[in-house]
Amino acid sequence: MSATGSQKRLTPARIAAMKGGTPIVCLTAYTTPMARLLDEHCDLLLVGDSLGMVLYGMETTIGVTLDMMIAHGKAVIRGVGNACVVVDMPFGSYQESKEIAFRNAVRIMQETGCDAVKLEGGEEMAETIAFLTKRGIPVMGHIGLMPQQVQTAGGYRSVGHSEHETSKIRRDAHAIGGSGAFAVVVEGTVEPLAREVSTSIHIPTIGIGASSACDGQILVSDDILGLFNDFKPRFVKRYDELGKRVADAVASYAEEVRARKFPAAEHTFKRRS
Repeated sequence: MSATGSQKRLTPARIAAMKGGTPIVCLTAYTTPMARLLDEHCDLLLVGDSLGMVLYGMETTIGVTLDMMIAHGKAVIRGVGNACVVVDMPFGSYQESKEIAFRNAVRIMQETGCDAVKLEGGEEMAETIAFLTKRGIPVMGHIGLMPQQVQTAGGYRSVGHSEHETSKIRRDAHAIGGSGAFAVVVEGTVEPLAREVSTSIHIPTIGIGASSACDGQILVSDDILGLFNDFKPRFVKRYDELGKRVADAVASYAEEVRARKFPAAEHTFKRRS
């Protein structure tokens, strides 16, 4: 069902109300066809800046632009009638000041029609999140492993191993919990800490490489479907190997074209008498 249909999408407020209830099902989406396939089964679809790596072949998310996020946000909205749609704010679009963050968040929401934005950062971003939410921008937070900070964090690795990291993530969780955010992604965080965080704040936690005790889970759709094979994080479970099936289908097509088996008579047009 399209976004213009009769069914109303889940709102950030309804997602927030799912705290402590049935786990919230979340996946990433970047295109209209994929959004249509996922929408029926998901409570929330994230137009993640992971599209830089999954769709554009980038090594990190740093090169993703605001225009890219808006273009893919528009595409996803065209395919959604049920799920709450959240669009990532890309690197550099919100860190400089809360006023710039507001302007860019407004642009994302106005141009895509999405339900909320997501930004990375803990206690250092709590003031910005409060500024946005008080002005009508629903915000999802993101703590733990933060891909936009991978250059300064020493790479993609799990966090919460040292007392310093543990203390920081606890502070981050409580800061975002009190900022007005309607939910928070907890990424790449050791299980006991993620479990503790989830039970200690009043907003839903959405785990990715965290704990089953989180209020919901999110993964990159292309990861669970076997469409992205550059690397496979430990926390990913493959539910299919569509990449191999696509490659096999294309190989069959190529073989038939070269053998002149395709197109066959049923695939061609006859002259009208």
